[in-house]
Amino acid sequence: YKRQGQERLARDDRTLFTIMFTDIVGSTELAQLKGDKEWADTLFAHDQRTRQVLSVYRGMEVNTTGDGFVAVFDGPARAVRCGKAICEAVSAIGLDLRVGIHTGECVLRGEDVSGVAVHIAARIGALAARGQVLVSQTVRDLVAGSGIDLAELGARQLRGVEGEWRVSEAQSCKQADLVHAFLGAIRQAFDAMDTTSHLF
Repeated sequence: YKRQGQERLARDDRTLFTIMFTDIVGSTELAQLKGDKEWADTLFAHDQRTRQVLSVYRGMEVNTTGDGFVAVFDGPARAVRCGKAICEAVSAIGLDLRVGIHTGECVLRGEDVSGVAVHIAARIGALAARGQVLVSQTVRDLVAGSGIDLAELGARQLRGVEGEWRVSEAQSCKQADLVHAFLGAIRQAFDAMDTTSHLF
């Protein structure tokens, strides 16, 4: 009975999450242009800024993909705003991102997540152009009334996923702009403190 119960728990260990994939546009070309040392420093700065914004929006980092992040949220509006804010944060260090977001049930595997919903978020992200945050119709429906402006892009085929999926682009998130401005003010304050410390 214990074994049967464990198997049943394993089958039912599914949780509703909003999944966000980020990816640096042109990362291979940038790495070649900058060289190993400078590219490593750029990635370090990218990771720091991404984690800083994730913490503001209560996003949970699942893993990194070398030049991007996989994160989950308990609310789709926060995920969309976070995606926009991360794009803004890393643009200051000369990076452009593509972001894909979808909401669906995920299978928990330790600290990792898997399932069709994860693949859908990744495929939507792959459709994004430079600086775009794309979301599924599911996310669009869930964030209605949140103040997030979304532009309908129509139905798309997602590689490896059956059927057509309607995709929208997040165009304006006023809260994301405010948070980014707040983070910028914090960074300026720390920079000023570092400069002052050198005077003593």
